[in-house]
Amino acid sequence: MISRRNIRVKVMQELYTVETAEEAITPEKAVRQLEQHLDQSRQLFTHLARFVTEVARYAETDARVRAAKHLPSAADLAVNTKISGNELLWRILETKGYQAAVETYHVTKFDDDDLVRKTYGKLTESPLYQEYITVQGRDKKEEKRILEFIFTDLMLPSDDFIGHLEEHFIHWDDDAEMMNLMMLNFLAKPASYDFMTLISDEKMRFARELLRSALERKEYCMDLIKPRLKNWDADRIAALDMIIMRLGICEFLYFETIPTKVTINEYIDLAKDYSTPQSGQFVNGILDSIHKDLLQEERIHKVEYKKQ
Repeated sequence: MISRRNIRVKVMQELYTVETAEEAITPEKAVRQLEQHLDQSRQLFTHLARFVTEVARYAETDARVRAAKHLPSAADLAVNTKISGNELLWRILETKGYQAAVETYHVTKFDDDDLVRKTYGKLTESPLYQEYITVQGRDKKEEKRILEFIFTDLMLPSDDFIGHLEEHFIHWDDDAEMMNLMMLNFLAKPASYDFMTLISDEKMRFARELLRSALERKEYCMDLIKPRLKNWDADRIAALDMIIMRLGICEFLYFETIPTKVTINEYIDLAKDYSTPQSGQFVNGILDSIHKDLLQEERIHKVEYKKQ
């Protein structure tokens, strides 16, 4: 499932787009763009899952094509199709949510039979695959391991596959880290993923409200940030650092169920991952200072939130 951290990254990226755009972007348009990007992330995730299943299922196609040769060899007639019956593979294929997502997000239009064939060829040449097909019976860990191998060792390192993604998904670079984590979690616990609700209504509201608050309250947030920059020139500070701090302030003030400690830690991590090497410490210092002052002035009002 797309997490709140993933949402924060998407909102941060949309704010950066707004800040660097040549023409002004209204809050309404920015929210629509954010929604479109989240839809594209759902489509991308479904495509990645489908590609894994298509590679595994290609064993049947390979066996059929080779057996249909005019003079098939003994090897042609003895293609091992164990992987096409992979238990985890069929748990995915038979999930109604997955089937609905494939149809809803129209991911079949991204199908590339030649790329699937090439990826399958690399799979069959790997020592892991040779070991997999020689073992009798099915082990859950090995069933998962071989599908993970297709994704992590054959798809992601492939220039051809990455080129395919970049051609069809312009935000692949932005989504790559999130997709990697989501796919590995999905293969570990497929039953916990509902493809049609990868983003819950609650998280979608969080995304919209966080973006709107950061846009509509920019001036107020900057009035809190600038006095704490001391000898720093606000115009020379990394643009992402300023955006990250604005988001943190908005969560302090306008999201009453999110603990301030969670907010600070989340945005420190985002600064480390997406901005400069010094950004984590810088963002930590500024947000901590603002947090203390807002608490003293009794402007932060949080409610206790417990999962029922």
